Amino acid sequence: MISLFRNIVFQVAYWITSVFCVLGALPLMLIPSRRPIMLWIFVYTNIMCFWMRWIVGVRIIVRGREKVPAGPCIIAAKHQSWGDGFAMFSKFHDLAFVTGDHLEKFPLVGGILRKMGAIVVDNCGGAFARARLVDEELNKAKALNRRILIYPEGHLSPVGQQYRYKKGVFHMYQAYGCPAIPVATNLGLRWPQQSWRLTPGDAVIEFLEPIAPGLDKNSFMTRLEAVIEERSLALLGSDRPKGIEIGAVLPDPKGKSA
Repeated sequence: MISLFRNIVFQVAYWITSVFCVLGALPLMLIPSRRPIMLWIFVYTNIMCFWMRWIVGVRIIVRGREKVPAGPCIIAAKHQSWGDGFAMFSKFHDLAFVTGDHLEKFPLVGGILRKMGAIVVDNCGGAFARARLVDEELNKAKALNRRILIYPEGHLSPVGQQYRYKKGVFHMYQAYGCPAIPVATNLGLRWPQQSWRLTPGDAVIEFLEPIAPGLDKNSFMTRLEAVIEERSLALLGSDRPKGIEIGAVLPDPKGKSA
């Protein structure tokens, strides 16, 4: 009963804080510089992590932060939870990220994403159109020495399982010519996918050894997927979910392989 009450309180805090963040970002969009809105997002995500810790008892532990270079790089992370973005953005003042255009369905969010310099991929466009868009946005990000966050699976995966990694992450790694930093997590144990109920406990975000630029596609994809998945499974420890095939590769829910 206490857990249910805390989750209801968290949801109220989540939505009030999010609406306030969106409305507060509107005047910042009129400022030519991107810095004010990125600082606003940094504050917002830290508040959300604060609510996670003090309302529902989810404590985020970050390991290996020192492995992320100060300059441009590709941060390729496991994606188990709606809270992944909060945890990641709360650690960086200026982070570009790759997202599908589904986020633009929320009122005013599209304009905020553009102001943040997010790389918004048109899911309805063809492969050539998507690649050209990514190249254009990559050039902008590289000129500003920005770190780029991408979730290679393209979907929120169930804890203990995965989706096949999409080749777009290699395209970005190759075009950016910078290290790729794999990131493992077990946050899905505490906040599964888009569930509204969170479970108290520690959640780990772990930055792994950088992958230097220059690998071919097969070598890069194999190494990236192996290190992220193996470490993410190890982070589950004795909390591995029962009744599922641990480590199973799930079919793409949208039937896409690129």
